[in-house]
Amino acid sequence: QVQLVESGGGLVQAGGSLRLSCAASGRTFRRYAMGWFRQAPGKEREFVAAISWSGGSTYYPDSVRGRFTISRDNAKNTGYLQMNNLKPEDTAVYYCAADRTPLRAVVTIFQYEYDYWGQGTQVTVSS
Repeated sequence: QVQLVESGGGLVQAGGSLRLSCAASGRTFRRYAMGWFRQAPGKEREFVAAISWSGGSTYYPDSVRGRFTISRDNAKNTGYLQMNNLKPEDTAVYYCAADRTPLRAVVTIFQYEYDYWGQGTQVTVSS
């Protein structure tokens, strides 16, 4: 059993920053890639960022590239999502997730490739 616990969400004004954390337990964290996804009200959950098991590879969609940075500290079993220059359209519940495949060579953006999910943390960006 794997547990992922997100924290760091909150209310911020447009242009502001937040740093989300994802604390993992129950599996060898360092062997698995991790991803961040988000779901806004009335919308499908969408991919936000992913980082390889080693931290050497990352990927972002165009909507957040250059503003968001994903990272991880394998010694602390924790992943992070630094979000800068936030926009109202970034408002959503943010989820971290763990890849189902250990030591995957490339990061994946597909939700079905992630088998454990956190409970989510709300991010609200006011205009």
